[in-house]
Order: sequence, then structure tokens, then C-alpha cells
Amino acid sequence: MQLIHYSLCPHSRTARLLLNEYGIETALAEEKPWEWRAPFLAVNPGGNLPVILLDNAAICGIYPITEYLIETNVYTEDATIPELLPEEPVARAETRRMVDWFHTKFYHEVWSYLSYERIENPFVHRKAPNPEAIRAAMANLHNHMAYLSRLLEERYWIGGDYISIADIAAAAHISCLDFIGDVTWERAPIVKNWYARVKSRPSFRPLLQDTVPGIVPPPFYTNLDF
Repeated sequence: MQLIHYSLCPHSRTARLLLNEYGIETALAEEKPWEWRAPFLAVNPGGNLPVILLDNAAICGIYPITEYLIETNVYTEDATIPELLPEEPVARAETRRMVDWFHTKFYHEVWSYLSYERIENPFVHRKAPNPEAIRAAMANLHNHMAYLSRLLEERYWIGGDYISIADIAAAAHISCLDFIGDVTWERAPIVKNWYARVKSRPSFRPLLQDTVPGIVPPPFYTNLDF
């Protein structure tokens, strides 16, 4: 199995965390999403990340990858592998709602702006970041963190009582922001405590070792007790 990903793509990070949670060894191949390379588009005409390559198939996009990994690991007898999707239908629906919240709403209102202005504009297009776009994204981030804080006042995990794919997706997105230093943790202590729990899981360790040319994460990025 091979995972085509980009280090600071939250959807790619979600796939990596899921693979790590399930203990699946995977070769990583990095793809810069803004390059639109013909060989990659031949594998995934949609051009979106991540992609899992199997011997006889390509699984494209984080939703199909998530469902594939859950369906192929749900019947394992390994007690160390968590059940990341609840069995009860309403709890399952709520978990999926929060997954979609981050992969769609959070992504388009926060990460798409900040990744373009913090990464693509300066390092690819050699242009100065747009301060108005950054301010708008940071205002959106504040609103999302406030909503997440309210949820976590009532729940120990984002989807409910147990860790789930909702926590994996949320942590993947927030970890990208944490890498570029855009999370003001003192304003969201409840979210910080939750993130520390996810960040301390063995599945998270490879993400804390990521490096991206031109970007130096803040010192607390790799600190489990931040």
C-alpha cells in the first residue's frame, strides 16, 4: 500500500492518522497539490489528496479512504485497534457530521485561505500574503474554536464518549494550523486539553516529525505537554 499525500494537507494527515491507528504500514509519496502533475492526474483525475494505491486499485479522496479503512479493519480481533465509528446509528451520524464539519466547512473557511496565503503565495507564486484574507480566516478560526469549545464542555471527545474518526479529522486539520503557528491556544483551553490527548497518541508521532521547506513550526508543536 502506498499513500500519496502532502505533509500540510489536513485530508492527507487524516489518512495518515487512520493508517497509524490501524497499524497499517504504508509507503509515503509526497505530491504538491498545486503542481497538477500529469502523472498524478492520470492516477486521480480529480487532482485531490490523499490517494491510496493498492496493487490493483486507487482509492481517491479522504471520504472513500476513511470508509475503506474502517470497513477493512472493523472485524479485526486486535484489541489494541480502536473502534473509530460508533455502532449506534444516531451516534454514527453525529460522528460523520463532525467529520464533514472539518473536511468541508472548516477546510474552506479556514485552512484553504491560510494555506494559500502562508504557503502557496509566498513559496510558489513569490507574492506577499493578503492580510485581509488572513484576517478573515483567523476570524473564522476563532468562531470554529468557540464552537468546538462548547461541544467539548459537554463531551469528552468530539463525536461523543469515545474517540472516533471525528477526533482524527479535527486533529489533522488543527495540527496543520499548529504547524504554521496560527492557533492561539490560551483562548481555547478546553480544545487545548482535547488536542493534547490526541497529540499524545502513538499514531500522532510521525506527524510531529514532519518538516516543510521554508516553514519552521513553533517549539510547542512537538511538545506533548504544551
